[in-house]
Amino acid sequence: MLKKGSKLNSILTGSCPRCQEESMYLDKNPYNVMNLYKMHEYCSHCKLKYQVEPSFFYGAMYVSYGLTVGIGVLIFVILNLFVTLNATKSLLSVILGIVILIPITARLARNIYINLFISFDKNWKRNS
Repeated sequence: MLKKGSKLNSILTGSCPRCQEESMYLDKNPYNVMNLYKMHEYCSHCKLKYQVEPSFFYGAMYVSYGLTVGIGVLIFVILNLFVTLNATKSLLSVILGIVILIPITARLARNIYINLFISFDKNWKRNS
């Protein structure tokens, strides 16, 4: 189990980076595409405003790009280690894998991005 207070816990669970008490998202299921990017405005526990500044999460696009490239390379390597495919089938498999993982990649990118700027604070109650 992930330790509360770690960045990894906040990133993988999509929880508030400061208190890690609740999900930042209205719907925890990333495959509910209609609600993929819908977030609470504030954390109900520590009152952290998730949209730190206007267009804050535009920076997550860079993180998403890196994640997508990494996932594509990982799929390619795994396919070539365990399955012999020609170049066309290999490329199509990588594209399919990336498309299927878009909702997860998008959420992970946002989670990573906000965790670059906001850290866990076990004393958030005293600091509020």
